[in-house]
Amino acid sequence: MNSGIACALGAYLLWGLLPLYLHLLAGVGVLEVLSHRIVWSLATMAVLLVALRRLAGLRELRARPAIAWRFVATAALISVNWILYIWSIETGHVVDASLGYFINPLVNVLLAAVLLHERLRRGQQLAIGLAAAGVLWLTWLAGAPPWLGLAIAISFSLYGLLRRSAPLGAMEGFAVETAVLAPFALGYLAWLAAQGQLAFGGGAALTTALLVGAGPVTTLPLLLFAAGARRIPFSLLGVLQYLSPTLQWLCGILVFHEAFDPHKAIGFSLIWLALLLYAAESLWFGYAQGRDATA
Repeated sequence: MNSGIACALGAYLLWGLLPLYLHLLAGVGVLEVLSHRIVWSLATMAVLLVALRRLAGLRELRARPAIAWRFVATAALISVNWILYIWSIETGHVVDASLGYFINPLVNVLLAAVLLHERLRRGQQLAIGLAAAGVLWLTWLAGAPPWLGLAIAISFSLYGLLRRSAPLGAMEGFAVETAVLAPFALGYLAWLAAQGQLAFGGGAALTTALLVGAGPVTTLPLLLFAAGARRIPFSLLGVLQYLSPTLQWLCGILVFHEAFDPHKAIGFSLIWLALLLYAAESLWFGYAQGRDATA
């Protein structure tokens, strides 16, 4: 249990502080950062799969080719999510991006109800209603819906929905997704090089090192999360996940000095109240189920 909590906290801590790393690449184009993140993540995963002797899991793709199309879809969704996230950091919208990861658990519940016809408990319904009120307030305040946060939340929720039914493990599945995206990423990097616009290897050694490091920085939290998820209850994992958007939000406010006026705080407060209710209801439901199982 203790090692599982440590792994989960490590994953969410790294995800929460990722804006600080990506901000160092603010002078590099969004698509180039994305492309390097894909290519070096694939290289990192290839080394890990060989070292850990996990290549056998990929044989499932040969046995069931239809599975590959599912990973084409998940690869497209995660690339959209990454593009939006990188763009939010380079353009000073980290707080808006954190909103997406705050509401992501509630979007997961809503999609499960709509697409999988899962029945919502009363506490979940109330939490979704409070979050919707927060989003409506932010929409009224800005004169438009918080598209960035909603797009990040929906793309990541759809990604998780498709991945949960995929037969491959977290490592193998991520390797396949990056392999699907790698040809496009390499093609774009080759085009930038032909145009003389490639930041990689262009003289700034730190920029080159950071672009290479985007691979390990992306894969390490994934491995920690996978290890933690196997060792601790899912309800506890669900509570710990709020560490990541909280750190992102703090980075936006305290480090990047993004605007967060009292009016905007009202909308976020409604969403935070919804998350508090959702977390408490989930913990109580898990406790009740465990009590009934031992009765």
